[in-house]
Amino acid sequence: MTSSALALADVLAVEDTGGGDGFQAPGLSEFYPEPLAEFSLVGVDFAITRITLGLFVATTAMLVFMVLAARRPQIVPSKLQFVGESGYSLVRDGIARDVVGPKGLPFAPFLAALFFFILANNLMAIIPLAQISPMSRFAFPLVLALICWALYIYIGIREQGAGRYFKDILFLPGVPKAMYVLVTPIEILQNFIVRPFTLAVRLFANMFAGHMLLVVFSLGAVYLLSRDNFSIVFGPISALMAIVMTFFELLVIFLQAYVFTVLMGTYLNGSIEAEH
Repeated sequence: MTSSALALADVLAVEDTGGGDGFQAPGLSEFYPEPLAEFSLVGVDFAITRITLGLFVATTAMLVFMVLAARRPQIVPSKLQFVGESGYSLVRDGIARDVVGPKGLPFAPFLAALFFFILANNLMAIIPLAQISPMSRFAFPLVLALICWALYIYIGIREQGAGRYFKDILFLPGVPKAMYVLVTPIEILQNFIVRPFTLAVRLFANMFAGHMLLVVFSLGAVYLLSRDNFSIVFGPISALMAIVMTFFELLVIFLQAYVFTVLMGTYLNGSIEAEH
């Protein structure tokens, strides 16, 4: 694993210089690799790292997969077409139709693109030579959450009108007027701050934690197996745990892509419906 190799190099470097004693656990440096390229554009500095490269690769692979799956549709689908149609049907029927509601089908392409984009980037967490998901950097899920938040607000205004939409948020129907002093700030906080923030944090935290667990067990196995004392006995256990956690991470990868898309579906439902 590339990330494990980098962290292992840090461990050996510390031991060679006498700056540490024993296993050195990986830290936040895992998420800030050295830039592969740097440039400025309109006065803004940009850096391309292996995480950024992973984002490009995952997005390109996702686009190529979708194009090939839909390129020559057949009555008896090929394996590629079957996988693509199954994924799209999951989002269209399970989220756009069942979660968003009767008016949800027009949003199926957006929700499917969101699902496959997150899924492809999450899979980079277990792909050799990458071994880290771009979603484990908070900036990436935050941008996705802001896009979803902007669409959520836009759809609410389009479907209900600006006056009615913000009136229902500021003055929740059925609430005694005296309670607006307490309820209105909570509704503003929930709709305009908490929702996009929690949407981003949920995806980020799961991918961040998953990467750290895989690196810790992988490096632990390498470290323990390299010892000359009794610690070598525990090396295979740590290696086995790394394999187990990889399969668990695969489950989290699919689950987090689905949960993010489902939550976006519930937000769209709240925007379309008159009642919040």
